[in-house]
Order: sequence, then C-alpha cells, then structure tokens
Amino acid sequence: MSGGDLGQEQPKLLMQRRALLKGGSLALLLSGQQIAWGASIVAVRVWPANDYTRVTIESDARVQSRQLVVGNPPRLAVDIEGIDLNPALRELVGKIRPDDPYINGLRVGQFAPEVVRIVFDLKKPVLPQVFSLAPVAAYKHRLVLDLYPEQPVDPMEALIAERMRDAPASAPAPAYAQPKPSASDPLGDLMAQQSARPLPSTPVAPTPLPPSVAIATPRPSAPPSVAPAPPAAQVASAATSTRTDRIIIVALDPGHGGEDPGAMGPNGTREKDIVLQVAHRLRDRINSANVNGNPMRAFLTRDADFFVPLHVRVQKARRVQADLFVSIHADAFTNPDARGASVFALSQRGASSSAARWLANKENDADKVGGINIRAEDLHVQRALLDMSTTAQINDSLKLGTAMLGEIRNVGKLHKGQVEQAGFAVLKAPDIPSVLVETAFISNPDEEAKLRTTGYQEDLADALMRGIQRYFAQNPPLARSRQL
Repeated sequence: MSGGDLGQEQPKLLMQRRALLKGGSLALLLSGQQIAWGASIVAVRVWPANDYTRVTIESDARVQSRQLVVGNPPRLAVDIEGIDLNPALRELVGKIRPDDPYINGLRVGQFAPEVVRIVFDLKKPVLPQVFSLAPVAAYKHRLVLDLYPEQPVDPMEALIAERMRDAPASAPAPAYAQPKPSASDPLGDLMAQQSARPLPSTPVAPTPLPPSVAIATPRPSAPPSVAPAPPAAQVASAATSTRTDRIIIVALDPGHGGEDPGAMGPNGTREKDIVLQVAHRLRDRINSANVNGNPMRAFLTRDADFFVPLHVRVQKARRVQADLFVSIHADAFTNPDARGASVFALSQRGASSSAARWLANKENDADKVGGINIRAEDLHVQRALLDMSTTAQINDSLKLGTAMLGEIRNVGKLHKGQVEQAGFAVLKAPDIPSVLVETAFISNPDEEAKLRTTGYQEDLADALMRGIQRYFAQNPPLARSRQL
C-alpha cells in the first residue's frame, strides 16, 4: 500500500476503531446489567410451624430485597429486586396452607421492571426477619423470610398446654373461669406458678430486624434475653437417692428439619422424617411412664417439619428444666456397608475417634444447611452459651449412653460397643445429661429399609425407653428448683 493510500485509509480505520470501542463499551455495560439483574428463581418453599413460619426463595444468583410491615390489617410486603416474575415464583401462592399459624394468604406480581413484590396477608402481627444465605450443600442462593410471633413461643407454656390438653377430661369449668390444676398434677403446679409469676421467655428468633428495614408501624420491643438456667449442681447424679415428688421431663430432639433434610438414604428416605417418627413413638412411651411413682413427660424441640438452630434446641431443653436430653439421628457414610447404631456424649478434650470427630463436624454444620440468621456478636454469645459443659454433666451423659447402648444391642446391631465422645454443639447444656443417638445407617440400603418400618421404630423406641428407665433407676433425679 502506498503512502497516499495509507493516508486515505487512516480516517476510515480511526472510525472503525471508535465504533469497536463504542460497541465494546456497550457490550461491557450489557454484561454488567446481566450480572446485576440476571437472577432467576429456581424454587420456593414454605415451612409453617407454631414457633415461626419460614419462606425460602431460592435463586441462581444473589438477590436484594426490601420489606415493609403494615399494621392494620397486618401485612408484610417484600420487594425482590433484579428478577422477573416466573412460574417458580408463582407457585408460592399455592404453597400456603390453611393451618399456617401466621400467613393467611399472599399475592405476588411484577411491581416494577425487574422488581417483584410479594404481599403476605397475616393472621397476626409478626416480627419478620429477612436475610440471605450463600450456596451450601444442594442449595443455591436463598432469600429467607422468617415470620416470628411478637411474643416468642415459650417452651414451658407449650409443655403445660400439651399436658392440660392430654389430661383426662373432668367436670367442665365455667366459661369465665380459668381451669384450676389438680393438686396431684405436677405440671398443673407449674401452671399455677406460671399464673402467679410470669416466666422469662427464651427467644427463638436468632437476630432482630436489620436497621435498614422500613417499618410503617411502631416496632415491638425485642424479645427478652435467655432465661438463666438452674445451677450445674442440679445435674442428676448417683448421690441423689430420694423420691422427688415432681414430674420428670425428658427433652427429645429430632435432628435436622425444614430446610435441613439431614442424611438421605439411597432410596430417598430423609433423616429428618425418620427421626421425627421415632421421637413421636418415644414421646408416647415417656408420657405414659413414671419414675419411682413420679410421672414423666416428654418435650420435643421440634414436633413438626421445621428447622431449629442448634443453640435454640439447647435453650428449649434448659427452659423446661429437662432432666435428660436425647438427640435422635440416623447416621450416614460414604461406604454403604457401614451399619449399626451408636450413642455419643460430649467431650471436652477432643473426640474419642476420628469417626466421632467427623460426625460431630457434620452435625454441627446443620445450622449452615438449615439456614440461620446470625451476626458476629450473636455468634459470640451463642458459642459462649454452648461452651459451659461440666465434668458432672459429661459423666452422667456417659452413664445414660451406656444404659441406652445396653438396650439397643437387643434390637439391632451396634456400630460401636461403647459410648463415643466428640464436640457436638447440641449436647452442650451444662446442667442436663445429654446424648446423641444414631439409630442406624440410613446410607445402608438394608438399614434404610429397616428404619422405614413401624416394627423397627417401635422396637427402637422401646429400647430407648428402657435405657432411660435404667438410668433413672441408678441415678434418681434431683428435686426441681422452685425458681422457674
């Protein structure tokens, strides 16, 4: 090309370069918009429970949201930014159950370009918590809406209400009168104390609303702090040998729940479903039994399919001043040949085996899978609450676990013949003997099939009940503190 031709081509090349740069800038701009506004909803789930109702909106990218609470009638409006209304999100309307304690219904629509609004019509005012969770396990990004009652559910009140509901019917009381507890009913005595002196409540909401949330009505005061637990000296021990003349409370803790399915069997059996069934069967046995003439009562940390954070499980058991804490699980391992039941207690000095350490780490990750709204300061407080274990509690836990293993071996194979120990967060109540029972390996096809049968669940509940009775025969519980 000659110099003249090159001179004539230069303006043309310059224009082409400018056009390319302009196009490139536009391409970069479009790419940035796609990153910011390209999220799609892939699944929606609703978990109603008396404690709280959870709504989960899962997307393939993180989304932003804003929420507004309106007081009369009570409603919650949530704007999700960066998305368009799609069939997955429309399914949310049909997932609201008539028996949901908090949601009466909802509407969802395209409020503005790339903004979807969800309006919840509420049955009662709520304290909403809206937060995001990063991808974990099988989940992508999750936007979580937890609807808590203004007055947190008190575990002791729930236990009393259940006892009064199950009590034999007597002469009807006048409609205007409060039902009077029987003098021979220990839980009735607790109810009388409840009326005379309000009990401190255990908050089940992990954190308050973030400051950025717009509230159209005065916000209710935050739930009170965790009720102080009885001193560690009240831990059941072999030195106690007199009758207590009170109700004996056993806290049953069905593992996982809600967003956290737990382990999955090769045929799709979910751990959270099996352990809840076993807990219900064991509850029935406990509620019809007694210890040296003292009636027993079971308290479930969850009685339906919803998620309960690990520290809340411990708080609930302490709130009802449980005499024992039994967490029920179904084991899983990468090798499908692993089989047998196990019982675990807490350890203050490391795990008793690498397998026990691995299992404790896996179970302690339940909060990540289930989804917990937690700030740095809350995490510090919760870790402190779960780090007050005592030597006496661990010793009594080992006795309880040994008694249970002795009975479980009569109904199935044991994976380990002795109680193992590791740092399970859910076993860290300092004043309650606590064990974690792995009922069988749900990852083993034969044991998965066995766990699904009524016969094995009944046999297992019988074995656990006999273990509890054996423990109390050798370690009668202490008299309960009157300061509830």
